[in-house]
Amino acid sequence: MKHIARKRFGQHFLTDGGIIDAIVDAINPEAGQPMVEIGPGLAALTQPLVERLGHLTVIELDRDLAVRLREHPHLSVVESDVLKVDFRALATQMLAKTSPLAKPKIRVVGNLPYNISTPILFHLLAQVDVIEDQHFMLQKEVIDRMVAKPSTSDYSRLSVMLQWRYDMANVLFVPPESFDPPPRVDSAVVRMVPLAQPPEVNVKTLETLVQVAFSQRRKILRNTLGKWLEEKGFSGTFDLQRRAEEVPVAEFVALAQAV
Repeated sequence: MKHIARKRFGQHFLTDGGIIDAIVDAINPEAGQPMVEIGPGLAALTQPLVERLGHLTVIELDRDLAVRLREHPHLSVVESDVLKVDFRALATQMLAKTSPLAKPKIRVVGNLPYNISTPILFHLLAQVDVIEDQHFMLQKEVIDRMVAKPSTSDYSRLSVMLQWRYDMANVLFVPPESFDPPPRVDSAVVRMVPLAQPPEVNVKTLETLVQVAFSQRRKILRNTLGKWLEEKGFSGTFDLQRRAEEVPVAEFVALAQAV
């Protein structure tokens, strides 16, 4: 029976064989690697992944799709909203089955629902210590913001909050006609590798600082961040005669450390 894509789950199923092969090549799965796929849907990516890995854990919210996926002997199915999944616990559980002495690090892949892609990225950021790497299909516009450089129109809060912790690259363009039903936007695949030695910083402080800085991105920072720094009793030096989009990630991190 044909599965009808559900709008409330933001479902767009990947159907282009050439694109699927290119994504799997970009991920480069190897036998035995512990991997989690978010939103496997109709298993377009799942099937070639599991053929190379031998076993795959999938997270699927749609009950009908979860039932279908459970019929596959080499899949472990977690039927849940991904935002409620504890990836640290999942990593420990997965690694216990393969190598009990191994560090609990997993690879994460998926065609993320575009309507909640940013919350998913931040949910994973909070558990990044158990993640080896991430490959996600997302709206191209979101990936442009993720990998943007300072002093460009795409550079944003998302750029800073992800770049302080990941090395990222846009690895593949995916047109709308690669899906059924086709989305109204272009898509792309991003590779996210957690930095081996990220700067030590209070994430909540960095998060608030960056949010305040970008709250009125056309204004110079003296009018936004300046007031916030005064309230914090900051006595150091920081050039507030710039707009938020002109400040490199490293400077935002250094300011958060100083505050």
